[in-house]
Amino acid sequence: MAFDSTSTYVATDALKQAVNAAVTLQRPLLIKGEPGTGKTLLAEELAASLGTRLITWHIKSSTKAAQGLYEYDAVSRLRDSQLGVEGVENVANYIKPGKLWEAFTADERVVLLIDEIDKADIEFPNDLLQELDRMEFHVYETGETIAAHHRPIIVITSNNEKELPDAFLRRCFFHYIEFPDRETMQQIVNVHFPDVAPKLVGEALEVFFDLRQAPGLKKKPSTSELVDWLKLLMADDLALEALYNRDPVKAIPPLAGALIKNEQDTQLLERLAFMLRRQGNQRR
Repeated sequence: MAFDSTSTYVATDALKQAVNAAVTLQRPLLIKGEPGTGKTLLAEELAASLGTRLITWHIKSSTKAAQGLYEYDAVSRLRDSQLGVEGVENVANYIKPGKLWEAFTADERVVLLIDEIDKADIEFPNDLLQELDRMEFHVYETGETIAAHHRPIIVITSNNEKELPDAFLRRCFFHYIEFPDRETMQQIVNVHFPDVAPKLVGEALEVFFDLRQAPGLKKKPSTSELVDWLKLLMADDLALEALYNRDPVKAIPPLAGALIKNEQDTQLLERLAFMLRRQGNQRR
């Protein structure tokens, strides 16, 4: 297997090498990078390129590692026993398989995405070490062992909200997705909008990268937000005209809500625009 760019996803050479190295080593691929750089989409495209199923485990702050294995519903079993429900003596009827169980028992090798692992408690990664190493776990209520029929390809994403334990990091192949440069971003835009006017792309990228370089910006616009913005510009002739004829000292682009996501950044850009106008007036 050799992962490559697809018709809907642009992968850099470094990212391709990372995916292929993780598969060769049979280790989880830990992906970090700015939000919106395609970390989650990578797992989807990897599964599509292999023609296999994607199993996604979205992690929340309340998620426990054991939930990825299975959950035992003791409350329902107790209630059913009181009501005399048939089958209550079979504890397996009250075991709900988790995402690791699903991936381990699949009939083919699947891609397992553990999405945003850094949202969970700090002990969450350590609690999965043995299961990810051995590719099996024990179900105490039934006494059975669930072992992987086919070792899944595991992709783990993190937004760097908290540090991950060293013991966990040692077991992963790590890759940081750098924010795309202008040339790569052009390729990404072409994938999403193959018939877009070159003039629109040129103007939009100019504004987009200028915004990202604005000093003090709290949240820089991401790749996915650029795609949304371009989609809006292509559907709004007035906004498109405003983009083509924009005043260089106006820091707020048309339909800026697709790119700028909080009032602090809006106010910052307005102040920068004011300073640029004042400097221009002083030169006259």
